[in-house]
Amino acid sequence: MFRGSGLFALLLMVLEWTRPGLSSPLRPICDLRVLDHFIKEAWDAEAAMKACKDDCSIASNFTVPLTRVDFDVWEAMNIEEQAQEVQSGLHVLNEAISSLQISNQTDVLQSHIDASISNIASIRQVLRSLSIPEYVPSTSGGEDKEMQKVSSISELFQVHINFLRGKVRLLLANAPVCRQGVS
Repeated sequence: MFRGSGLFALLLMVLEWTRPGLSSPLRPICDLRVLDHFIKEAWDAEAAMKACKDDCSIASNFTVPLTRVDFDVWEAMNIEEQAQEVQSGLHVLNEAISSLQISNQTDVLQSHIDASISNIASIRQVLRSLSIPEYVPSTSGGEDKEMQKVSSISELFQVHINFLRGKVRLLLANAPVCRQGVS
């Protein structure tokens, strides 16, 4: 597993930024292949967790975002509401995956944890490049309706995959700056 691969999107942005003649350091990244890279890495992590079973088991529940999408509800939301839901979900996923760092893990698990945390940071950078507002969930308990609990590391990574393939992909594919023909 290549440890620095989570910096793929950041590298793309830096390379674009250093190109002569660009006035803005954050050029929109509208190519969904960048997201596909992160989805593949999340899938690899989930497969590794299924393969290592006992060595990678932790007796803990993880709070994760719901991944199902009601398309009628999603399309009725404005971009800020969609961004809030995605950013909130990324925050919760990051918290759940980061919580794995405090336990003694195998090298395999630790490399997937590190890559996943790096990938979430890169996805947030991609969202910033698309002028999608950052969101940090409030500390009030009003967000439980969009959350669920899972009890294994492989389930956590499965939710990670589904969240990227669902809500994150929908948000990126319909980002206003990408629909205006900028790529």
